[in-house]
Amino acid sequence: LVEQNANQALKIADRAYVLENGRVVMQGTGETLLTDPKVREAYLGG
Repeated sequence: LVEQNANQALKIADRAYVLENGRVVMQGTGETLLTDPKVREAYLGG
């Protein structure tokens, strides 16, 4: 699933990957990424 609504996608995802410039830079459970400060700042509006 590729989704523009990252917040909603992470809430339902078992696993998630963050891509930058075509490379996986972070991975984990949806819950882990949803609460990660770097992910929140960059993709979820803080």
